[in-house]
Amino acid sequence: MFLKKIKLFEIKKSPKFSERVLILSVPAAFVFTLLVGLRFLTPLLAILSYTVIVIFNLIFLSPLTIELQNLKKYINSLAQEIPTEDVKLSKTEAKDIAEAVHSLHSFFLAKTDALEAKNMSETAVLDTLPDPIIMIDRSGNVLGANVAAHTLFGGNLTEQNIEKTINSNIFVSALFKVLKEQSKSENFVFTFEPIQKKLYTHIKQLPFLSKGRAVAVISFYDLTKALKIEKMQSDFVANASHELRTPLSVISGFIETLQTTAKNDDTAREQFLSIMAEQASFMSNLIEDLLSLSKIEMSQEVVPSEKTDISKIVNEIISALELKASARNIHLLLEKPKRLPKIIADTSQIKQLIQNLIDNAIKYGISNSNIHINIKPVDAVPPSKSFNVAQGKALAVSINNKGPKIASQDLARLTERFYRLQEHKNLGIKGTGLGLAIAKQIIMRHKGNLTVSSTTLNGTTFCVYLPIRLPNQ
Repeated sequence: MFLKKIKLFEIKKSPKFSERVLILSVPAAFVFTLLVGLRFLTPLLAILSYTVIVIFNLIFLSPLTIELQNLKKYINSLAQEIPTEDVKLSKTEAKDIAEAVHSLHSFFLAKTDALEAKNMSETAVLDTLPDPIIMIDRSGNVLGANVAAHTLFGGNLTEQNIEKTINSNIFVSALFKVLKEQSKSENFVFTFEPIQKKLYTHIKQLPFLSKGRAVAVISFYDLTKALKIEKMQSDFVANASHELRTPLSVISGFIETLQTTAKNDDTAREQFLSIMAEQASFMSNLIEDLLSLSKIEMSQEVVPSEKTDISKIVNEIISALELKASARNIHLLLEKPKRLPKIIADTSQIKQLIQNLIDNAIKYGISNSNIHINIKPVDAVPPSKSFNVAQGKALAVSINNKGPKIASQDLARLTERFYRLQEHKNLGIKGTGLGLAIAKQIIMRHKGNLTVSSTTLNGTTFCVYLPIRLPNQ
């Protein structure tokens, strides 16, 4: 047994122990005082008797006090989650209390573990959802948010007021209606200005019986990509129908002529069939360019991740276009350092970009001239007025051809869809007018930039800047 001997020194200093001893001794003191007053006892005998009673009280209360202190220590260790051995108690009542406390503690531990497991499961489910979800209290403070919400609105979302994060009159007005219980739910679309995203938003009041501080849940669905695809589809139909109208009418007219007035004219038939083949080829190239442009626009949100060797790509393109250039007695001259860093990019798109620019240089340059291609590392991508560029070092690929000077008003419009210089049309140079529009979309996806300069003396120079590393890499 734990208390076979009474050890008073084991009792910690406690005013309550002294109070208990004194309180139990008060009746005896009163009785002895009365007996001394009635002369039934002498004062010395009364003092000795009282002393014996006090000692008895000490002996009687010591085990109980030690038991209570051990029990208190055990309960405190459970409350603070400090590992401890089972408490050693001698009294049956104290043991019963300790066992009851232990059972209660075990019950709450199991309950807590179950709640934590449930919360973790629910949190894991919410975090796997691709759409942002936020829980708020009556004041609009964010109590919880899934990973998608933190990604969209920033990592410091929790415990902030939602109005500070989303500063939109439409959003605040709908939120006010739900929080003031003027409406159970609100659905609307608004533009999140910092990143220019169209968000379909659903604010739903939680049921009255729900527990906790949360009173409403806000879910978002990003409509930006869907709206962009819808716009691209409508643009594709509009552009295709507009640009295909002319070649189709030409082909239709020649077919009608061949069926009627030129039915038996062999010379006219050969001439018309040649023109029709040319128009069919133009339509095929136009559709291919439109599809390519739409595909690139759809991939704008996807960050490229391939290691790309620009030097290798340029050498392959020069080899592929050398025959076309030699037909016009144009020489392709490459200048670059021996070693160039690889960039993170979409290799196929970069190849398409540079091939478009070198092909244009051959097509629109003057015969019997040189095209100078230069690759060099630079410290930064020049800023753009219309889109964001990446920070840090980059590679610059410049392509210079000797051709007529391009007027400044035309330079600003070169990357517009279907825009072609009147001089090129007059010279009968064929093209869809989409090559530089495609180049611009590729450059925008790679957070780079394109500069164009043109002078009478040096001709026209297109310079593409491609960052070595893209954001979030």
